Amino acid sequence: MKNVDLSLYLVTDNSDDVEKFLNTIEEGIKGGVTVVQIREKTADTLEFYNLALKVKEITTKYDVPLIINDRVDVALAIDADGVHVGQSDMPCSVTRRLIGEDKILGVSAATIEEAKKAEKDGADYIGTGAVFPTATKDDAPKITKKDLKEIVDSINIPVVAIGGITLENASQLNDTGIAGLSVVSAIMSSENPKESSEKLLNVFNS
Repeated sequence: MKNVDLSLYLVTDNSDDVEKFLNTIEEGIKGGVTVVQIREKTADTLEFYNLALKVKEITTKYDVPLIINDRVDVALAIDADGVHVGQSDMPCSVTRRLIGEDKILGVSAATIEEAKKAEKDGADYIGTGAVFPTATKDDAPKITKKDLKEIVDSINIPVVAIGGITLENASQLNDTGIAGLSVVSAIMSSENPKESSEKLLNVFNS
């Protein structure tokens, strides 16, 4: 899978305070974040582009892959490391054709069928959730731990768990075979993103 470490996959939230937003990402990386995905649902294209460029300066500095959520155009414009698409976004096969073979392509999947199709269509990894209740994405399908393990076992590419993962519940996923934890508020809303990242990584690796 292009040798990407998915252990601690940070998905960003809103960027109203850009300075704090960027600082949180950098502190998270210092604490062990292995991948950063920018998720911007309200920014217009120019705002997204400019923000992504600023984040890329940080991820490049620490040699951490930068993934753009949904927006293939922004990912190509800033030469990000990859793109992540959901089931209602551009089809995986089309996204792969647009970004080429060298970029990382992640796909959200909540069922074995979706995961298998994504693998067949060129995905490098699967994001599966929500594994716990989450306020970040209210419409995210809920999956059980059993569902998660079955998805992991059904495909040959890595699976990252997402949805409501915190320091308190992350250890519940340790025996599922996932390649990593994908978190939002556990780091983005933390008063000490570096420490939170370190602790999450310790839980995952324990």
